[in-house]
Amino acid sequence: MTTASIKKWIGLLAILALPGIIYFYVTKAENHFMPLATIGVKGHTIPAFSFINQNNDSITNADYNGSIYVANFFFTNCPTICPIMTNKMKYVQDKLSVYPNIKFLSHTVDPENDNPEKLLEYANSMQADLTNWNFVTGDKDKIYKIAASYFLNVNKDELAPGGFLHSEYFVLIDKERKVRSGMDIYGNPYGAYDGTSDKEVKTLIKDIRVLMAEYKQKENQDEK
Repeated sequence: MTTASIKKWIGLLAILALPGIIYFYVTKAENHFMPLATIGVKGHTIPAFSFINQNNDSITNADYNGSIYVANFFFTNCPTICPIMTNKMKYVQDKLSVYPNIKFLSHTVDPENDNPEKLLEYANSMQADLTNWNFVTGDKDKIYKIAASYFLNVNKDELAPGGFLHSEYFVLIDKERKVRSGMDIYGNPYGAYDGTSDKEVKTLIKDIRVLMAEYKQKENQDEK
């Protein structure tokens, strides 16, 4: 057999084998992934809540039932990181816009100033898509208490820019109200994602897709 004939047969075999190779790697990618970590002690969940959003509507945990969501804390007069965080959240929202059951929740840490009208003005000024994103206000003690359940710190501090200290992190919550997180190369969970960092925001998007894959895999198993 000539060299040209051998090359022809090798090429033909490669073409015939290609669909099987593609199927193997696609199914491997769909069914083999590192599940996200669950953060906190066993059984920890975000407690029931009730706040008021930018439209003066009551927003409770029931509005987020059956949805994955991303939460953060901000205030409308924030002179430093809040606009950056809001723009990054918009980026996450846009990148995941084709997926159902993804929501967003931003709590003000300055409820004395941030009434629903202020929240709506802020959201509009940032061109936020409010179809699945609530900016909420309410009782200060309840807001500060629920921040702790997200493992975030918020405090009033007259020496801080704008008079408040609050975390720059985004927190990923699953459909069971558990805090979830991807892991670094050493197997340590991130816990949360820096909402001012392009790199960490892209990691958050990737991890949300992993979480969706977890639910899809579970659905497939339940159907068997």
